[in-house]
Amino acid sequence: MEYTVQGLAKLAGVSTRTLRYYDEIGLLKPARVNSSGYRIYGRKEVDILQQIMFYRELGFNLNAIKEIVGSDEFDFATALKEHRLGLLEKRAQLDRLIANVEKTILALEGGIEMSDKEKFEGFKERLIKENEERFGDEVREKYGEEALKRSNEAFRKMTKEEYDELAKLSEEVLSTLYEALKTGDPSSPLAQKAADLHKQWITFCWGTYDKEAHANLAQMYVDDVRFTEYYDKDNPGAAKFLRDAIWIYTGRDTLV
Repeated sequence: MEYTVQGLAKLAGVSTRTLRYYDEIGLLKPARVNSSGYRIYGRKEVDILQQIMFYRELGFNLNAIKEIVGSDEFDFATALKEHRLGLLEKRAQLDRLIANVEKTILALEGGIEMSDKEKFEGFKERLIKENEERFGDEVREKYGEEALKRSNEAFRKMTKEEYDELAKLSEEVLSTLYEALKTGDPSSPLAQKAADLHKQWITFCWGTYDKEAHANLAQMYVDDVRFTEYYDKDNPGAAKFLRDAIWIYTGRDTLV
């Protein structure tokens, strides 16, 4: 069976604008264009669109999806099995969140006692979900799916005491950074202390450490306005200063 843009959009529950955009970026080309200039999609294109929608549901960005489905090694059956595992994992995460919310409601209404540990588990899942929505695409693009999963798992295993220690370390990074910023020298001992504290912080978050990843993360603080605004809010130039200090700390050759 064949579909026009309107027909396929209605079938898949997406907008015609989305399908036209997918065509423009080479993600989903129509099977042909008829004599009237209408895009026509066949069974192959329907299957590809299904894969695109699965990957989008799992948080992949369009560039990553294009690379995956456009690969000569792409296999639909294998992809569907991977989607199933990803969706099961996502369902388990949602089930944990729902259960935690229900327990919290009961605790507030006096139905049950809820331990601080149980409350903290729900808090961690909420943070993971928020970080996925805000930064998931960027992290996958720069560090890969496995790095993101490893980081999330390390966070899930964190105890309340470890989380408090992480929060304290985060505050120390910022206070040291802002004091070092006054020197104007990212190679100063104070600036390098800030870089070392930042190393400890990301190692805590990631569960591992890699110099190249550290340097790349520092560059993202400059490239991504959300991070820049966070560091520069009361101390203009702090994001770039931290990037420079980390590049010196990790041995990155060029400051820009």
